[in-house]
Amino acid sequence: MEQESRDRRHIRAALVACAALSIFIVTAFVIATEPRGFRVAGGDPPMAGASSLARPHQPLDRAPGEPLEAPL
Repeated sequence: MEQESRDRRHIRAALVACAALSIFIVTAFVIATEPRGFRVAGGDPPMAGASSLARPHQPLDRAPGEPLEAPL
């Protein structure tokens, strides 16, 4: 009798785990295949006032390897 109830609990636990796993897989599939808009990078110059991370460096005040001027 005790063995039967233990077996039923194990089967019930396995069914609950399978149900949870299947819900997780279906949810992940729906989220992954959900249509969304993608922004495509273009070669157009940025709009005036737009802030971007990729900016060219300012020109150097001196040539590479040229010594610094002493303030004295």
